[in-house]
Amino acid sequence: MQQTIEMFEVIAQSQPNDCQSLEILKEAYSKLGREQEVINTSKRIANAYMQMGQLSSAILEFETVLQRCPDDMEVQVALREIESKASNTSGMEAAGIEPAALMPAPDTAKSPVKKARMAAGEIDDGRTMLRRIFVDSKVISAGDFDLCWRAADLTAAPADVVEPFIQVLQDKGILPAEKSLKLLSEKSRVAYLPLEKYDVDIDLTRGFPAEVCRRWCVLPFDRMSKAILVATANPFNQQAVKELSETTSHRLVWYLVPPADLMVNLRKAFR
Repeated sequence: MQQTIEMFEVIAQSQPNDCQSLEILKEAYSKLGREQEVINTSKRIANAYMQMGQLSSAILEFETVLQRCPDDMEVQVALREIESKASNTSGMEAAGIEPAALMPAPDTAKSPVKKARMAAGEIDDGRTMLRRIFVDSKVISAGDFDLCWRAADLTAAPADVVEPFIQVLQDKGILPAEKSLKLLSEKSRVAYLPLEKYDVDIDLTRGFPAEVCRRWCVLPFDRMSKAILVATANPFNQQAVKELSETTSHRLVWYLVPPADLMVNLRKAFR
């Protein structure tokens, strides 16, 4: 548990608005009975929600702090600030202006385009988004992308782990994995985790289908209460999310990790 705290403190410091990591931290502190750290982490979560414009979520988190510490002046001031922001927002909406900071992210899973594509049998394995990130921004050429992208074979179970796209880029000397990871982290806003420093729960990994984990190179590596932590080198692979979600009732929390560490652990789990 202490190792989990140290790891996710590093993640939260580098990405202070990563509410998923902060929630895991809060739960870890709670299990160790570290009440003050629980309260401080709740405040960090609430402030992250404020930064992202999710005012209702921020209010709920601040109110959980007030239940523990009714006289916390910092929280009371923050709630008044939210009320002021909410009032200003209401005024803008009345004038027909929608503040950009409060616009909800598009739900691609429910969009008509996504539904049509899935109905037609097309899988969303992240290829379109990765091509946009690497080719359209001129990081690599279209030819290099096509050379390194490997279409998934859904007709047979893979005998070994399928190398992620960014690992193939590195193997062919086109782009180091470190640069690819930095780019993907910036574009996806999925938290980066140095997996080699984490104590991977191999028994947990083996509880998931080897075929799914190998084909998409995804690694369920730990459990925190009702959440399963999953490592990936392709944060835009919605098909992997779909297939792994169908195998568990737990919520999946995704982290971006070096592809080499992914493959080592997957081969260890599924020999």
